Amino acid sequence: MNKILIITHTGDNFSIEKVTEHIDKNGCEVIRFDVDLYPLQNKLSTCFEDGGWITVLETPEKKYRLDDISAIWYRRAYNMANGLKEELDGKFLGAALGEIRNTLFGFFESADVYSLGKPSIYRRLDSKEEQLKIAVKIGLKIPETCITNNPDEARQFVLKHRNVIAKMQTGFAIYEDGVENVVFTNVITEEKLGELDTLLYCPMQFQKKIEKKKELRVTIVGRDVYAFEIDSQQSERAKIDWRKDGVNLIDKWVPTELPADIEAKLLELLDVYHVDYGAIDMIVSPEDEYYFIEINAAGEFFWLDNLTEGNLISKSIADVLCDKAPRRNNRVLA
Repeated sequence: MNKILIITHTGDNFSIEKVTEHIDKNGCEVIRFDVDLYPLQNKLSTCFEDGGWITVLETPEKKYRLDDISAIWYRRAYNMANGLKEELDGKFLGAALGEIRNTLFGFFESADVYSLGKPSIYRRLDSKEEQLKIAVKIGLKIPETCITNNPDEARQFVLKHRNVIAKMQTGFAIYEDGVENVVFTNVITEEKLGELDTLLYCPMQFQKKIEKKKELRVTIVGRDVYAFEIDSQQSERAKIDWRKDGVNLIDKWVPTELPADIEAKLLELLDVYHVDYGAIDMIVSPEDEYYFIEINAAGEFFWLDNLTEGNLISKSIADVLCDKAPRRNNRVLA
């Protein structure tokens, strides 16, 4: 029986269970590795002896051989080494966390099997600038864009385009009194030009504001394309960034068809990155022009999966992992 290793954490959502169900139906076994339980509860060992490599994962429930797995789904690596700071003297914590991270990522990167996602792939896709440059090269439209920490450059961009949005390039959040405050996309008008002086301390991405007929979330798994649309302008809070009212809009997404040329270009985008999963955000203007905004290497999909009959996105992920659907081979020694 083929074994599929899922890398995640104990707080992940039920999408893991849905994919696991489809993997079971494909006759494969799932091994779940919760990284927040490593190293205090999970133990990982890799040894080279007698001419071969052996890797063993020992969880509180069971011991698993990982050197004979057939595929990896690198889903999430949140909250590594949870609880370690309560166990270690502070002067050792930083060094220990570095070793923990290197050990885990060393195994994930070097496993000579197909992998749906890798730490190195996520790091590359963190570059919004590269995403936009590749999108333009393959013929996708993008908004006029300026990425800068120069207040004068930003002001010139705003004055030229008049209506501009500003956003962070990462999942930027400010923590205050234990509460996470996410920095959403915001409009920058001429009246706010004075506020741009703070760019000196932290760069931002500015884009010409595109009027929205609808917004798209396109989830691609292998060669399967699942496109959904929403009229984000129906909610005052969601007009600039639909996530601000995401909970209330969660059941208002509907399946949609992409123009053939747009779908082909999005598949080409995944070909360029050599990945089999991408959650892509797009805007459709009132003139029916399609604008690429970004691709998320590990973007969430569960709320859209629930809108398909039989959780089709989860099924596609399981099929790719079980080698029952076309995939882009990314084995280390392929």
